[in-house]
Amino acid sequence: MEREPLTDGHGRTIGDVRVSVTDRCNFRCQYCMPAEGIPWLEHDDILRFEEVARVVALLAQMGVSDVRLTGGEPLVRRDFPRLAAMLAELPGVEDLALTTNGYLLERDAAALVGAGVDRFNVSIDSLQRDRFYELTRRDALPRVLAGLEALARYPQAHPIKINAVGIRGFTEQEVLPFARFARERPFEVRFIEFMPLDADHAWNPGKVLTGAEIRAAIEEHYPLEPEPREPSATARVYRFADGRGRIGFINPVSEPFCADCNRIRLTAEGRLRTCLFSLGETDLRGPMRDGASDDDLERIIRDAVWRKELKHHVNEPGFIQPARSMSAIGG
Repeated sequence: MEREPLTDGHGRTIGDVRVSVTDRCNFRCQYCMPAEGIPWLEHDDILRFEEVARVVALLAQMGVSDVRLTGGEPLVRRDFPRLAAMLAELPGVEDLALTTNGYLLERDAAALVGAGVDRFNVSIDSLQRDRFYELTRRDALPRVLAGLEALARYPQAHPIKINAVGIRGFTEQEVLPFARFARERPFEVRFIEFMPLDADHAWNPGKVLTGAEIRAAIEEHYPLEPEPREPSATARVYRFADGRGRIGFINPVSEPFCADCNRIRLTAEGRLRTCLFSLGETDLRGPMRDGASDDDLERIIRDAVWRKELKHHVNEPGFIQPARSMSAIGG
């Protein structure tokens, strides 16, 4: 069944949904969580696989064809590859992607590829074991790299992208090692500016190492050539001038891409967020469990999306950081 396209009040057509399948994570990254972690949701509060599939199927009928699975860390959700397979089989889902910290990737790579996951993003903020531990508070870099290599053995998993958060005072030492990594290995490294989504609310603009600064540091050693930006893309992608690899920059703080944003988010407990920095959410779990029909849910979703924010206000006076951290929102 096809429904009318899903649009917001600013004329943007929604085509991408980020689905958090759990708020739990086995890392404690400084830009996301306190060292002691945060209180987890109760099991019954999290959407069941069938409920996730129902929402995604309904969105797909409205033209939301790109689905990205996130957490927390999605691979800690029990039997997660089964959910991926359920979503991959839905009519209208054209691109199924996964963002993971890679810790369980060696275990699950075959199952995920077999389930139909099309694209993979693996978060790695340092290629040095001690500095990886410093940022994630887990001595896990060898295991993450082993998972990455296990995934790389599957041709259908490529291109595989590596995400690194740009934090001033930390990432400067990582830039050239990551550039060399992108040139020597079959991975596209993408630097993401540090955003105000940390649980400690310690973010400030001075901690953002901008994409422009990182790009300039790389170009001192390796000339870069820009590639055309696809509509609604978050990353500005460059290829190395000699053809040896690609590198990307996601600059939501210094170069917001809100104007053609086509994304919405579904949290692990079934709340619809129309912007990563939304201060409000719309409950879908309650209506579903109270017997709402798909038409009822469609009306709730359309009403929420119509009110989607024109832009975030990170760089403006009076900006209010969301109460939830990234792990609780689902990036």
